[in-house]
Amino acid sequence: MMTIKTFNPYTGEALAEYQEESIEQVKQKIARLREAQRDWAKSTDARLDALREVKKRVLAKRSELAKLMSTEMGKPVSQSEAEVNKCVWLIDYAVENMQRFLEPEYVKTEAAKSYIRFDPLGVVLLVMPWNFPAWQVMRAAIPALAAGNAVILKHASIVTGTSLMLEELFGLDVFRSTVARGETALAAIEHVDGVSFTGSTNVGSTIASEAGKRIKKTVLELGGSDPFIVLGNADLEKTVKNAVYARLQNNGQSCIASKRFLVHQSVYDEFSRLMREEFARVAVGDPLSASTFLGPLSSTEQKRTVVRQLEELGRLGMIHRAEARDDGNFVPPTLVETGALYTDEVFGPVAILKKFSSMDEAVELANETPYGLGASIWGDPEEAEKLVPNIQAGMVFINKVVVSDPRLPFGGVKKSGYGRELSRYGMLEFTNIRSVWVN
Repeated sequence: MMTIKTFNPYTGEALAEYQEESIEQVKQKIARLREAQRDWAKSTDARLDALREVKKRVLAKRSELAKLMSTEMGKPVSQSEAEVNKCVWLIDYAVENMQRFLEPEYVKTEAAKSYIRFDPLGVVLLVMPWNFPAWQVMRAAIPALAAGNAVILKHASIVTGTSLMLEELFGLDVFRSTVARGETALAAIEHVDGVSFTGSTNVGSTIASEAGKRIKKTVLELGGSDPFIVLGNADLEKTVKNAVYARLQNNGQSCIASKRFLVHQSVYDEFSRLMREEFARVAVGDPLSASTFLGPLSSTEQKRTVVRQLEELGRLGMIHRAEARDDGNFVPPTLVETGALYTDEVFGPVAILKKFSSMDEAVELANETPYGLGASIWGDPEEAEKLVPNIQAGMVFINKVVVSDPRLPFGGVKKSGYGRELSRYGMLEFTNIRSVWVN
């Protein structure tokens, strides 16, 4: 059998080695999940109690989980701790709202009684990325489980330790992790009832094709190249502080990180100067140190990709690198000023700056990529809100960094995917929305 090895991206040391599972082993897991799911679907009260226990287990191991995530993928430990806390919030939200979200909806017709039921689909396969190794799993798993489904997780191989720890923290017969290759996960689609995937647009397309052939329900949360639009009347000091956080959180490796900063020409030079000053102040270093804000990229391969993209961008504009570590898997905070079209998603601490002169041009630049995940607009709220209908994105935030929030649906349009996670809409994604008519 093949094995999967994990490495610490900060020190380069090998962390652990895991046996991979074959498609036969994965199929056996799915069969056991299917059996457990029949009982799990019967009682919302029992599911509520079980999810409350999951929350207790997560809280008890909060620091251990945060440290493991930072060790496996390099994010600053303070951000890992915040991520675990957010998972707890999501469980609370699901527990508080689950019964209301799932109760039958009565519709007035000529029938004696007609209503809509929300019944679970069965077993859902989660194929999840390494960048938010706990949150991405939780925000797909908790709503699916709350709705009465069972879940099998195929996590990114570089966070295999986190994947197995999550299985232990869930501690449910209806949640299993599998240590497997991508091709094994693809082969497993035939045996499940739905797939939730977060990751790159290319892999998402492959998963959607396979699921489409099998007529399986999918939710895809793919890449993003989010615009951060700065109007002429924005409060620049506050906006720049948010811009730095929006670009550098999670070491710049977030699908909803702001990646393109579109700034009105009247404040462009000042914005660029302030942003360079803020980038120079960022604490770069050991992800396990509480003071670090920017750690290494998640792998040598990830660094190679970003370095290549910076070479391409260097030919298109002016590059300003902060004086910070660039050894190992580090990339220093970097600004690129360019007027050229660059459609790749840069998954690292690199901000692209462009200027615009009119509102129409701001919208045109915001929409010029194949992606449509999130967008943020900074300035007078009334003026900013007028742009919302014309921006091609699943989420638009005004005077706030784009975030995922359990109370609001999360997802995109265009090549950023389809379907929604979180909120009531996310909980209903993997249900059979069933019409019932009684005469």
